[in-house]
Amino acid sequence: MNCFYCVKCCSEDVKKYDGFADGKVSDSVKGKRFSSHRANVAHSFTFRELAIATQNFKDANLIGEGGFGSVYKGRLESGKVVAVKQLNLNGLQGHQEFIVEVLMLSLLRHSNLVTLIGYCTDGDQRLLVYEYMPLGSLENHLFDLEPDQEPLDWHTRLKIAVGAARGLEYLHCKANPPVIYRDLKSSNILLDNDYKPKLSDFGLAKLGPVGDNTHVSTRVMGTYGYCAPDYAMSGKLTIKSDIYSFGVVLLELITGRKAIDMTKKSGEQNLVAWARPFLKDRKKFVQLVDPMLQGRFPVRSVHHGIAVTAMCLQEQANFRPLIGDIVVALEYLASQAEIIENRKSFTIVDSRSSPSKQDEDHACAPST
Repeated sequence: MNCFYCVKCCSEDVKKYDGFADGKVSDSVKGKRFSSHRANVAHSFTFRELAIATQNFKDANLIGEGGFGSVYKGRLESGKVVAVKQLNLNGLQGHQEFIVEVLMLSLLRHSNLVTLIGYCTDGDQRLLVYEYMPLGSLENHLFDLEPDQEPLDWHTRLKIAVGAARGLEYLHCKANPPVIYRDLKSSNILLDNDYKPKLSDFGLAKLGPVGDNTHVSTRVMGTYGYCAPDYAMSGKLTIKSDIYSFGVVLLELITGRKAIDMTKKSGEQNLVAWARPFLKDRKKFVQLVDPMLQGRFPVRSVHHGIAVTAMCLQEQANFRPLIGDIVVALEYLASQAEIIENRKSFTIVDSRSSPSKQDEDHACAPST
């Protein structure tokens, strides 16, 4: 077992920091011990080492940008390829989020969580060094695809959903006290060469309630479009807040639409609001499916996937399922989809007509 106050980090900034995401020590952390795998002591890099690794943060090595700053591909002196995130001190992610991420990823280890290799705190520089994820984020494979870019097939989408759910299950069920991710979204789900997903960016993570407590009161943080309505209205954070966000990601996987897309016409800009009428009518489920799939998907699998998504998106938190139940359901759907994928037994059916029972195990084209 490890205690957050016992993590041996090489930087004095990390050593002296004794608070979490609200700039103060959480009651759920103070005096508590955090049960996890053996701590992964992150390596302390100099700024010069990371500048050399990224060729002085060359534009050609830029692989991502966000409110936190920029991410560059780099190669360490050892030859290891890494991703280097350089914090923009004037950006949306501050020093305390940087420290939370170092601490969280030093203590939390799972195959569906990104690995933190090290960090840099030279002067006012704040950089994080992660394992390199060659296929980028899930967001890159769902939206605004290049003309020659193949869309994700249904089986791969389920595979990604299962992996992300397993990562979330580890945070909610294996960590003690539980960890609430608080920023689950498609851009924070990274993919390796085999489309295995890993959750990343833990700057907003928060220790969950312990004992008789039902929630953690905190500032409302996260990303618009993914934030649970109950948390947004009350500031009461629970593990069910993450379940809602996961439901939004599932909806993105199913529809190929962004959680918030201001290029859509009025009434379609918010994905969940647009999808609500379809989620309430099983006969309309197929109309949710990403047209890029071109009707190649098992209808029964899609129907069950949409049913799981609808449960995750319940407006009342108590009605949302636990992540363990979601993992079991998605693992089953993924296994069945893999069997069908291996058989290549797809039948394209026009969604404007009702599919027969025989067709339901095969495919149905979404309406246009």
